[in-house]
Amino acid sequence: MFNILIVADESRAISELRSGLTRIGFACSIASDRGESIEQTPDLVLVELNEHSKMPELALKIKEQKHLPVLALIRQKMLANLDGQLNFTEDFVIEPYNLPEVEIRVKHLLSKTSNLDSNEVIKCGDLTIDVAKYEVCVSDKPINLTFKEYELLKFLISNQGRVFTREALLNKVWGYDYYGGDRTVDVHIKRLRSKIEGSSQAFIETVRNIGYRLRVTTQ
Repeated sequence: MFNILIVADESRAISELRSGLTRIGFACSIASDRGESIEQTPDLVLVELNEHSKMPELALKIKEQKHLPVLALIRQKMLANLDGQLNFTEDFVIEPYNLPEVEIRVKHLLSKTSNLDSNEVIKCGDLTIDVAKYEVCVSDKPINLTFKEYELLKFLISNQGRVFTREALLNKVWGYDYYGGDRTVDVHIKRLRSKIEGSSQAFIETVRNIGYRLRVTTQ
């Protein structure tokens, strides 16, 4: 699970953005620019430019010390007065923040960081995951997955043959602070199977009274 820090003052737009990012599978926290310390180094920073289009000091500090990708959150009226502030960022989105757009831009920036082992390609028979591109293919055919479906499949394929209980999958993929029930795992497994499996191939195996595992498949 990737950690995202939003450097901004609390507002309805920011709260909704945080809720949306959390819902699709990111660990997301908010910090203001008033001397707050952060407990955990994030993988990416979203920063809201203030009314003067200035970059908050906390974001600049994190950028300089941690060399993390930064996605700027800006208001439409600021476009004409950015004065080079975007030189400190890798990308930006304009309010009102469209969650699917933010998700795509976040994934793109994360795919460029070393944390993703960008050259890694994981295979299980005809099933392939290109970690750098967030791409899943079955028999060279691209498969469209949601972010959480992708994270679940990536975890299973990285641990081929190992059996995981539903609780373990919730903890590993959704995080310890997720309050959903075991049914969440079953629903996502069902959706994954419908997308990656067919009459002639099955990748995910149900282990009765325990949980799930990805079959060890050879080419």
